[in-house]
Amino acid sequence: MKPQPLSDPLVLYGHAFPSRLLLGTSRYPSPAVLQQALSVAQPAMITASLRRQTAASVDASQGFWQLLGDSGVPVLPNTAGCHTAQEVITTAQMAREVFQTDWIKLELIGDDYTLQPDTLQLVEVASTLIKQGFRVLPYCTEDLLVCRKLVDVGCQAVMPWAAPIGTGKGPINPYAMRMLRERLSVPMIVDAGLGLPSHACQVMEWGYDAVLLNTAVALATDPVTMAQAFALAVLAGRHAFIAGTMNEQEAAQPSTPVLGTPFWHQS
Repeated sequence: MKPQPLSDPLVLYGHAFPSRLLLGTSRYPSPAVLQQALSVAQPAMITASLRRQTAASVDASQGFWQLLGDSGVPVLPNTAGCHTAQEVITTAQMAREVFQTDWIKLELIGDDYTLQPDTLQLVEVASTLIKQGFRVLPYCTEDLLVCRKLVDVGCQAVMPWAAPIGTGKGPINPYAMRMLRERLSVPMIVDAGLGLPSHACQVMEWGYDAVLLNTAVALATDPVTMAQAFALAVLAGRHAFIAGTMNEQEAAQPSTPVLGTPFWHQS
């Protein structure tokens, strides 16, 4: 079963996408498995790191780019592996030439152990890229002030993490993530840290607009089936948000009508 397009598309920088799932393209057991996962998940975009891929052999890189092109899915280049502002800007400019796109996923890593974004430089770099005509999707933490500043400099969407990259822990700070969603009105894509389809469903129920996954799918025992599971979970979470979930109650509430039922009195 392939996920059906939502009636309300994901809109980023004025461009509508039929899916609210984005997929990474690394760490899959084989190119064929990646290709099948993309086919069943039908993601809005796929991410690729120009910096990391070009470090591989020329033949392997050419085959990888060919696979992405044949998938028919728009490519979102990212600046993974960059640790300085200049590295980010140079990589983004190279990616624009290679992929012929102004879309860029901004990654500026500040700590090699947690792979936490460098929030001290992130806003300034995002501002520079936007002034150069890029449509920037910045990878950031769930910090409300950082996300607000990213919006203030022109980012029309932000990508907070749920947990550190590759951990699969799911949302480790639900309070901050829900507060962030309530306080900002721009599209928000949960990027990094989701490990289970239920994690994706949960953040979509909170009102997040999309999720970006890689490790949770690529390292699953069956990546193709897992890609399908995440696609369906994202769809379910979005529908639940649109439908409006019930409010939690402190005490049990009867779900069976009592009108017209006999009242038995024991003496």
